[in-house]
Amino acid sequence: MHKYQRWTAVFTPFVLLMLLLAACGQASTPAAPAAEEEAPAAEAPAEEAAAGDAQLEIFSWWTDGGEADGLAAMYEIFNEQHPDTAIVNATIAGGAGANAKTVLKTRLQGGEPPDSWQVHAGKELTAFVDAEQMEPLTTFFAEEGLNDVMPELLLEQITYNGEIWSVPVNIHRSNVMWYNVAVFEENGLEPPTTIEEFFTVAEQLQAAGVTPLAVGGSDKFETPHLFESVLLATLGQEDYVMLFEDPAMWDDPRVAEAATTLAQMLEYANDDRSAIGWADAAQRVLDGDAAMTVMGDWAHGFFLSKGVTPGVEYGYAAAPGTDGVFLWLSDSFGMARNAPNPDAAMAWLRVISSREGQDAFNPRKGSIPARTDADKSLYDEYLTYSIDQFATQQLAPSIVHGAAANEAFMSAYGNALNVFASDLDIEGLMLSLEDARAEL
Repeated sequence: MHKYQRWTAVFTPFVLLMLLLAACGQASTPAAPAAEEEAPAAEAPAEEAAAGDAQLEIFSWWTDGGEADGLAAMYEIFNEQHPDTAIVNATIAGGAGANAKTVLKTRLQGGEPPDSWQVHAGKELTAFVDAEQMEPLTTFFAEEGLNDVMPELLLEQITYNGEIWSVPVNIHRSNVMWYNVAVFEENGLEPPTTIEEFFTVAEQLQAAGVTPLAVGGSDKFETPHLFESVLLATLGQEDYVMLFEDPAMWDDPRVAEAATTLAQMLEYANDDRSAIGWADAAQRVLDGDAAMTVMGDWAHGFFLSKGVTPGVEYGYAAAPGTDGVFLWLSDSFGMARNAPNPDAAMAWLRVISSREGQDAFNPRKGSIPARTDADKSLYDEYLTYSIDQFATQQLAPSIVHGAAANEAFMSAYGNALNVFASDLDIEGLMLSLEDARAEL
């Protein structure tokens, strides 16, 4: 029996218990794909290898919509190149990988690693490296010529203790406002570009019977995600970055100002946000039940999976107050130390780091390639815009998606904002953020 199957057999009773507990009290079951919280539940592998076949277990949280389509495109390339190796698709549903990270931690601590797993490029990597759970990939990068075709920013983010540890497959933008084109036209409104304009527009939309801002909550990253854009709008790029270089910056009065702004924005959001996921919120915008949502550009992949067209059914702009800054994150894959199938894992990393692999994956995922030599003709209106924006705008790292801070801070920050999403207690949030900064 494959190691993953043995581990699943042990873990499944716990998963079922947690799912039952999580189900109690929920108003509805989220039907949306994951991005970036239900109880961790291991989904059935998409393809099980027959006894004696070569295998490759890939662990991720890409389960639906554009993200699943993109992953499938890379699997197809791998299967063409390595027809005798069967992929074990170990996916765990849940926004921003919250559920997957819980399951992965248990597996790694139990000595049952997948061959390769999804991890955000940036500070999120460091805990795996410190625990000696990943293989360095510095030599791999040199052999494949990747140092010459990836932005210096990304190379810096995946380098720790003098070694490179993961292969970026994309770059996402966190601070995007998605909006329903028809709703804005019917109400004679323009998409807001500043925080002040947001509230003016929101008041008019609410008076017209439209929910101004759709926000999820069941994936446990949506309000923390929204807040990083509000922090950026309030502090500006330079001081936002300083939050992670000088923890004392969290005492800046503008952080409390951002919390106040967030509370006011949530007053214009749907009341059932704790019961729906980020993609449910995006669907409400697509349906015209809500006018706007602030979400990363995996929402673009979600919209594309619904058969709609950017600029027609939905539009996009920088989140209010953040124009000129690209709040970035990157998905990557590493290789497990003592991987069960190391040769297959290295073959997988070659596929995802290749131009062919990235150009197959990113147009479906709704992200731009990590490589700088992509074939831009394969990318649509939004993604071409995003490629140009990344190359020309100021850059700032995402908190929620692992670029700006380590896992301990991310967890404390996320917990604080999820509590705030329910009680809107600004003083309580500031105290929780004060505690969280000790992890930086």
